Amino acid sequence: MSPRQIDPTLGPQLVETAARLLAEEGPKALSTRRLAAEVGTSTMAVYTHFGGKDDLVRAMVREGFGYLDRRLTEVAQTADPVADVAALGWAYRSNALEHRHLYSVMFGGSGFGGFALTDDDRQHGRYTLGTLVRTVGRCMEAGRLRSEDELLVAHQLWIALHGLVTLELGGYLIPPYDADACFEAQVGGILVGEGDDAERTRASLLRARERRA
Repeated sequence: MSPRQIDPTLGPQLVETAARLLAEEGPKALSTRRLAAEVGTSTMAVYTHFGGKDDLVRAMVREGFGYLDRRLTEVAQTADPVADVAALGWAYRSNALEHRHLYSVMFGGSGFGGFALTDDDRQHGRYTLGTLVRTVGRCMEAGRLRSEDELLVAHQLWIALHGLVTLELGGYLIPPYDADACFEAQVGGILVGEGDDAERTRASLLRARERRA
C-alpha cells in the first residue's frame, strides 16, 4: 500500500481558519477539535502539522508575514522610486485586507488565551521591511529625499501605514476622508517632510495609483 499523500493546502487552510476563529470568537474557539471541524479534517491532522496550540499561533504569525513579504517583493521597481514607495504602501494595504485575520494575529491584536509572543516571534517579521528600506534608499540616491537614514524613514512609513490599516480594517475611515484619500495624504506628507518636492510627490503618487488600477 502506497503512503497516504499529505495535502499541501491543508497547512495554510488551518492557519487561515485558526486566525479567523481567533479574531471573530476569541481564544476559546481555538480548540483542536473546533479547528479540525471547520476545515473538514481530523484532530490528528492538526497535531501532525502544528503539534500544539503554541506552534499553531506561531505558525499564524509567520505565515502572515510570509504573505506580506511575497506581496511586497512582487512590486516591480521603476524609474520613479517615490512611486515605488507608494506602490509598496498599496501592496501592504492590499495584503492586510486580503488576510485581515492573520494581520491582526501578526501584531498580537487578537489575544492568544495563554500564549504570548516571544521577542523572537515579534522580531521575526522585521525582514519584511527590507524591500521598503531598499526602495527608500533609492529615493535618497535619486536626490528625492534629504534624509540619510533609510531605515528610520521606512519605520516612519510602516508606523503610519499600520495605523491607517488598523482604522481601515475597523471601518473607521469613510468619505471624504476614506482610506485611499488618507493614504495618499499620509505617505505624501512623510515624503515631502523628508525633502521631496510636493509637485513631484503628487505626480509619483498618481503613477502609483495608476499602477494599482
